[in-house]
Amino acid sequence: MNALLAELGIEGLLHPAWLVAALLGTLLAVVLAVRAQPTHADWPNTPAARAAGARGRDPVRALGLGLRAAALALLAVVFAGPVGVHRAPPEPGLGLDLVLVVDASGSMRALDAEVDGSWRTRLDLARQVVARFAERRAQEGDRVALVVFGESAFTQSPLTSDGALLAAALERVEPGMAGEATALGDALALAVKRALGGEAAVPGHSAPGKVAVLLTDGRHNAGALSLESATALAVDAGLRVHTVAIGTGGEQVPMAPTQDSAARVPRLERHDVDTETLNRVASASGGRFFHARRSGDLDAVYAEIDSIERVERPLRSRERHTDRPEPLLALAGLCLLVEVTLVRSLWRRLP
Repeated sequence: MNALLAELGIEGLLHPAWLVAALLGTLLAVVLAVRAQPTHADWPNTPAARAAGARGRDPVRALGLGLRAAALALLAVVFAGPVGVHRAPPEPGLGLDLVLVVDASGSMRALDAEVDGSWRTRLDLARQVVARFAERRAQEGDRVALVVFGESAFTQSPLTSDGALLAAALERVEPGMAGEATALGDALALAVKRALGGEAAVPGHSAPGKVAVLLTDGRHNAGALSLESATALAVDAGLRVHTVAIGTGGEQVPMAPTQDSAARVPRLERHDVDTETLNRVASASGGRFFHARRSGDLDAVYAEIDSIERVERPLRSRERHTDRPEPLLALAGLCLLVEVTLVRSLWRRLP
């Protein structure tokens, strides 16, 4: 029953107690109809008909009764007030401001991530895990921004509580779209700017509820700003930074070909992640450092960050009810139409 209602877009009943009463009324009506004497000649139950081998029950009458009973049962559910439930997140600003910083440099083409049973690039895995994290936090009332970086950094999505928008923005991130190198300093500085929004940073002043999560598989080797200077900006702004290193480092891994590459066999490259520097950035800003050495570790890393960064929300998710009697009324009408067409027209009884 619940599965059928869900298929029809009905997620709840405003008056579930009324459904019981309506169904009992439907059952009583069916019992009375079964016990009532038919108004037409009961041909199968006459002695001559039984001698000729006729069936003792009229299947046409039974079919008509079943269709009318189904229509009454559907109307009983309508009587209980079927509704669709739209659950909106709490008002924005009551949760956290999260800035997700994702490395899209050339090294993220490394084919050492297992996604759905096949080997994919590190960025494929990062997109999938980060998108789930962003959508979940947006649904809970957080505002989430997305910063992408390679040789330069740019804002892929400003702070928003629209999880679908964030997922779509992540889907458009490709390796090398911001250059092949890794500008960690520029990326972190832009994350500070996105987290503060229009607010001015006050040195030594805490900015509660503002967090950045920086994911990379390399080391700082490009950009106009050093990582140390960017870290100082984050500390002065009170921005807590969690850093996530992805990949083992120290070994050669196959790389996915670029669009301009004509090579059929993936080339092998070595890209070392700077875990020590990432650890220092996290420690200086009051965050934590995580290392996802295998593809299966990344989900656990973001799950742990999800459990760490929690705030008490004064409001629950908002719910909006939409009346949904139309599908049930249409089905009830269809049952009656079939009953009239088959029983009253095609299989008419003789009076």
